[in-house]
Amino acid sequence: MFLQRLTRTSLMAAGLGLMLAFAGCSGSSPTRESAESQQRSDAELAVEGELAAPVIPAEALTLYEQATAVMAAGDYVDAELRFKEFVLLYPDYPGAFVNLAIIHANNENDPETRAALDAALALNPDHPAALNQMGMLLRRNGNFLEAEAAYLKAVTVSPDYALAHYNLGVLYELYLQRLEAALHHFEAYQALVGQDKQVEKWISDLTRRVAANQRTANVAE
Repeated sequence: MFLQRLTRTSLMAAGLGLMLAFAGCSGSSPTRESAESQQRSDAELAVEGELAAPVIPAEALTLYEQATAVMAAGDYVDAELRFKEFVLLYPDYPGAFVNLAIIHANNENDPETRAALDAALALNPDHPAALNQMGMLLRRNGNFLEAEAAYLKAVTVSPDYALAHYNLGVLYELYLQRLEAALHHFEAYQALVGQDKQVEKWISDLTRRVAANQRTANVAE
């Protein structure tokens, strides 16, 4: 069970985002075993809130769509060049930096991933996709408490952000051994995305383990 959960979160962290949604998340959920599901959903969220700007230049929208189409086609080298061109011309959109971070994470380039996420969060400290990606980066590098803080901020600013609840569940169970907290966030994730059969099994397992720990604590008293 532990190895299965660890494998899934590692695969999700290794994938690459694919889609663009200037209006926000499309509502897709990472309910299947996929190397790209989490990153795809974060790419969908990457420009959430940017419609609040008075005007999005048509040229910016065109460039962004072109970069995202190339990213979706799997040409990450060209996509990186296009997003870098975009941020040179339009440096005020955090979503572009999040997509660059996703590309760098796919290439296992942690310093560039961190730089892109720092740029996104400098523009919008409450950007949920940037916070989730930052949590994933921190967790990969063993900074578990900092990862926790990033994920918690993501679900604070966006309580229905299922991916961050999922990542908190994984972090609490596998790395911080806080089973009740893990159960809480897996249940929150499940409530948001519907029936994820794998997570349902984890919830059952955690419920049993939490109850056993409570019985042990009562006996000890």
